[in-house]
Amino acid sequence: MVTAAQPHPRAMAVRHLGPNWYAPVMGTAIVATAGAALPLPLPRAVCTAVWALSLAMLVTLLAARALHWTHHRDQGRAHLMDPATAPFYGCLSMALLAVGGGALTVGRDWIGIEAAVALDVVLFTAGTAIGLAAAVAVPYLMAVRHRVEPGQATPVWLLPLVAPMVSAALGPLLVPYLPAGQAQETLLLACFAMFGLSLLATLLMLPLVFARLVTGGPLPLALTPTLFLVLGPLGQSTTAVGKFAEYGPGVVPAPYSQGFDVLAVLYGVPVMGFALLWLGFATAHVVRARRQGMRFAMTWWAFTFPVGTCVTGAEALARHTGLAVYEGLAIGLYAVLVTAWLVAAAHTARGLVSGALLAGPRPALPAPRPVTVRTTSGAVR
Repeated sequence: MVTAAQPHPRAMAVRHLGPNWYAPVMGTAIVATAGAALPLPLPRAVCTAVWALSLAMLVTLLAARALHWTHHRDQGRAHLMDPATAPFYGCLSMALLAVGGGALTVGRDWIGIEAAVALDVVLFTAGTAIGLAAAVAVPYLMAVRHRVEPGQATPVWLLPLVAPMVSAALGPLLVPYLPAGQAQETLLLACFAMFGLSLLATLLMLPLVFARLVTGGPLPLALTPTLFLVLGPLGQSTTAVGKFAEYGPGVVPAPYSQGFDVLAVLYGVPVMGFALLWLGFATAHVVRARRQGMRFAMTWWAFTFPVGTCVTGAEALARHTGLAVYEGLAIGLYAVLVTAWLVAAAHTARGLVSGALLAGPRPALPAPRPVTVRTTSGAVR
């Protein structure tokens, strides 16, 4: 009798490694990039070290996911067909983009400007291509294969739609390294186009999420932290319009570069206001869930990258308005970001060491067998 070869133990260890594991890479990278622009004398060496950690995490995770797809294609296909897991493929795009953008922001202090530009070109190109593909493919699967119900809506559905906004915010960093003229203007306006497509797609999806909360009640405890994901498109879009204003002069004609200056404030201020409103709303839900026994899950990484985008958005508003209140907001939100990152990282490391986070789902307990007892009045089940 011939039996199938068993996968190597290392391959078995990654069987349940899903695309949601890219979230720690995103959360770590933005701690570095957001910290570099703070109006505080934060040592750049610290930011560079955190970025190097995110790069190491990305390389390790890409290798582990390659092993996963090589030995567990059935599980990979199951993830794509699962409406709760498929949206996390947007995290792959955002992890590549976040690490690539960090290379130009702080990583260049360690690897040099030429290597930083080359690395960012590769990661930005790959991340943008994957993000645009996910923004189309995941909603398509939701429509034709997943058969989701309105009551299943969660902020996780936003993930593939936010990825192009990350490209829009980080793409302008490459503009100065392109030949002047058509190349620079094309990249900047392409980023503006991705800003628009991500923003409009988010505006279509967000009402479904809010309607589910209002009509269906709070999310399950483990999913409650995902409410912070809504901050992602808000903070990232504010960051993006700030970048357009900074890199527009000399790249697009004067009327449009001046328009970007206006947009940075007239768009950024109200959107940041709504972000703060949602932050309070989401925090109240998390406090409630914590009191009801919410325990650590990988969804806690939702407290990092989305908050980090609000930090970079506040930093952009501080530069364009000159108001100290936005500097204070950026510092306060960064403190929240670092605290959340430390907590999530500690719990994740503990879960990896114990093996709990990579374990498969627990099998359902068998139902108790019916028992018949004899009484004076007859049989009772």
